[in-house]
Amino acid sequence: MITNIIICLFFGYIFGCFSTGFLIGKIKNVDIRQYGSKSSGTTNALRTLGAKAGILTLLGDMLKAIIPILLVQHVIFPDPEYVKLLTLYTGLGVVLGHNYPVWLKFRGGKGIAATAGAMASFDPWLIPVGLPLFVITVAITRYVSVGSLLIASLFPIWIAVRYPGEIHMLSVALIYTVLAFIKHRSNIQRLINGTENKLGQRVNIDNKE
Repeated sequence: MITNIIICLFFGYIFGCFSTGFLIGKIKNVDIRQYGSKSSGTTNALRTLGAKAGILTLLGDMLKAIIPILLVQHVIFPDPEYVKLLTLYTGLGVVLGHNYPVWLKFRGGKGIAATAGAMASFDPWLIPVGLPLFVITVAITRYVSVGSLLIASLFPIWIAVRYPGEIHMLSVALIYTVLAFIKHRSNIQRLINGTENKLGQRVNIDNKE
């Protein structure tokens, strides 16, 4: 089992290293990690390059979690009774690759879109619960970071309720949440200080922030 877990983590990491926002930015001759939040994720792509880039980054970062998870579930390890656990580890590998891509000197995104893709692939019933929760939270607060952290916090709660007694699965889900909070440290500090950027605010890429 340990060998399969390592395989899934590594497999997911390879997919996670595909930095959608960074590549879209480079097409426009912009390294979005030099602007705004210094992240290569969806929100910074939206703020630096506009709505189209933001949507493409979101889709790309979700798909890079969905694709390897589906391959693990239906091709690589279709039979083991612990395939759900392997799914979680695959998604975790994707998030780690997204947050810390080796080819970008470990400077990536904050992992929320990748986490969302992993959550949706792990249990599709999370979609009709998590999506409205995220949208409503962001609509009310105007802070994407608040909605993101709320969704990351939902994952272990969901597993605790839907899969009671699965301590190993719960532990892995908690790692997703911890990673999200680690990568959002600066956002949390800005929220405390009242200086966090709200949804719709753009970044001037002519001048680094």
